[in-house]
Amino acid sequence: MSAILTRGRVPKTPHTEFYSEPEVLALEEIHGVAGFSGDWSRKYHYRKYPTQQVREPHRLPLDLRPQAITPPQPLQPWHIRAGRLKAHGDHVSGRVPLVYGRTTCVSAARFEKSCPADRFFRNGDGHELWFIQEGSGLIASEYGVLPFRKGHYVNLPKGTTYRVELASEECALLIIESRLPIQFAPHYLNASGQAHLTSPVVETEAAPPEYRPARDEEGLFRVWTKHGGGFVTEMFLGHHPFDLIGWEGALYPYAFHTDDHHPVVRRIHTAPPARQTFQSGAAPHGGFAVCTFKGQIEGWHPRDIPAPYAHYNVDSDEIMFFSNTGYGARKGLVEPGSFTFHPGSLPHSPHGLAAKRSFAERGKLSDYLAVMLDTFYEPLAVAKQAVPLADKDYPTSWNRDTQGVSAA
Repeated sequence: MSAILTRGRVPKTPHTEFYSEPEVLALEEIHGVAGFSGDWSRKYHYRKYPTQQVREPHRLPLDLRPQAITPPQPLQPWHIRAGRLKAHGDHVSGRVPLVYGRTTCVSAARFEKSCPADRFFRNGDGHELWFIQEGSGLIASEYGVLPFRKGHYVNLPKGTTYRVELASEECALLIIESRLPIQFAPHYLNASGQAHLTSPVVETEAAPPEYRPARDEEGLFRVWTKHGGGFVTEMFLGHHPFDLIGWEGALYPYAFHTDDHHPVVRRIHTAPPARQTFQSGAAPHGGFAVCTFKGQIEGWHPRDIPAPYAHYNVDSDEIMFFSNTGYGARKGLVEPGSFTFHPGSLPHSPHGLAAKRSFAERGKLSDYLAVMLDTFYEPLAVAKQAVPLADKDYPTSWNRDTQGVSAA
């Protein structure tokens, strides 16, 4: 995050003597990415280091690793009905991997339980970007409290210690994990980290966590840490992990609502790069881009075709998560919570009569909402856990809706 924030009490100069209270030295910790070269925050613990485990750690039977499909499937597009997941567990145990690659994993979760008050989660594998499909609640971390609701993105840096408290009966998420930091697209920002005046995102509309006073408490607190691609180890602290008297820096969780993504429109069809919100890695030379497809004024050229063209981005695998069913290229096929995966080795296009039907949308305000992720030079594979949700008729669905487009 480009904005450097200060919350609570911190010394003016890093790594200098500072006290939580008289005679109690505050203990400094640096939370950083990309070695000592990326974003970082300095955190000041009340009296104990986060390394002070009071019991031997143990690995839990919970396994979040995506499983390979065997034997390998034919090359094909996929439609995964993630909206049909049954609610179970919490935001950790309820995760179902959908697709995965070398540095990226995308999961869906529908869960119904808050975290127990004495249990916390830390992703040591990847940075997390959530899209909230349904539900509301708050994420409490050492940095503070972050409310979320339907339509929010939530960016959780790798290594953040947090727990989730639900305000709704259940919650449905799309979870994007990357070994590389996830941030607003750098080409939207100037050298000072401010959004350009032509950017569809404004960095000041991102909501940082609300700082809460340090919890200087003793007890037994469990921290579940994801590592090794999906193993989970339980560690035990004798003090509350939300014990910061203050923090300062550019690495912290934040929320950004899709209502605050301001579409860039033009007289003819707008290509996906104009809809980009986030990216990971050095896109387009690696990593991925995340685009927000939301309602906008469609092209008003008298012969504009609002539906997208067929495209064959040979260096990108594309996934699309449909929050609603308004997206014209897949209307009548997808459900709320549908997830499509189009490998870069295949061209993909609108279905059937979608291009002709879209003529009626010229110059009008559309109402769709979808999240797209395009990888760059990173092939993805469908996880075995996603197969029960797959629409097995999807690969031939283009041919079944071609009346008036091509011969039978």
